[in-house]
Amino acid sequence: NFLMAQLQPIKTALLSFGMSGRVFHAPFIHLHSGFELLGSWERSNQVINDHYPYVKSYHSIDEILEDDKVELVVVNTPTYTHYEYTKKVLEAGKHAVVEKAFVGKTSEAEELAALAKSKGLKLSVFQNRRFDSDFKTVQRLLKTGQLGDIIEARIAFDRWRPELSPKTHKEKPSDGAGIIKDLGAHVIDQALTLFGMPKSVFADIGITREGSEVDDYFDILLKYDKTRVHVHGGYFFKDQLPGFILYGSKGSFMKSRADVQEDQLQAGMKPDNEQYGIEPIDEKGVLHIDSRKGQMPTEIGDYKEYYEGIYQSIRNGAEEPVTAADGVNVMRVIDAAFESAEKGLVVKL
Repeated sequence: NFLMAQLQPIKTALLSFGMSGRVFHAPFIHLHSGFELLGSWERSNQVINDHYPYVKSYHSIDEILEDDKVELVVVNTPTYTHYEYTKKVLEAGKHAVVEKAFVGKTSEAEELAALAKSKGLKLSVFQNRRFDSDFKTVQRLLKTGQLGDIIEARIAFDRWRPELSPKTHKEKPSDGAGIIKDLGAHVIDQALTLFGMPKSVFADIGITREGSEVDDYFDILLKYDKTRVHVHGGYFFKDQLPGFILYGSKGSFMKSRADVQEDQLQAGMKPDNEQYGIEPIDEKGVLHIDSRKGQMPTEIGDYKEYYEGIYQSIRNGAEEPVTAADGVNVMRVIDAAFESAEKGLVVKL
């Protein structure tokens, strides 16, 4: 039986085959011998068979949930649907991978985490940015302790994108719209992965684009015992500061947000290409300790690690690569940030 489990691929279905299904999920599920892509729910355009001729285009979520072969469901629909769909998936006895931002609010995240636990199911948030080249480099550096105590850090996801998104679900006010639930979920997760839960949150959240109805700027201060971490994002940043800035008691490190995986995947590169995940050499971070200042080699970015983690967690009982508890904590910080911005107060966690 044990051997059978080892050889049995995890049969997986997606809840949509738009950009995220085509770029971030299907290529990795398809490539990993421990998974079998069964298909995707497709609402308007049936295009998955152009990419994967042997899979099924499902007509509804119920058709997926009633399919006994499906073991894992990827909830990669707009954020405002995540709570409802993930709950259905878990109630149907299937494991779930949920796109970030996990759900609309902390209470929903806690409920789903408890439901998965009670049913002995795996529930993971797809925080792929933990496997970016730039973040992995910062993570590796912090583990060496070379910077000493971190006094201040800045983790930013700044863009130049002044026009509104054509995706209406991103621009119409809902539980899942706005920059904080989009880019903010990434940088908050990165901060918590590096530094743990903060003691308090102080946030400035704004609307900066013409005609925008949802938040599109944030500057959130996460306060720890010794460390202050700024997470930042917006759409009017043409010339950008490095995405990662770390000031420690022994020196500093600055690194651009230069991971190439999304661009490579969008261009059709397969994740097993030998150039996959390798940043341009001129994007190396700068480490400055004492009088020594030099470039530090960059790690290779690799989203394959996420799905390998999912495989190990479902088949071998390992902890999920991003846990439901991680998802709950990001939601706690997001909820605290909105409360802080609204009241102009520091919110203790």
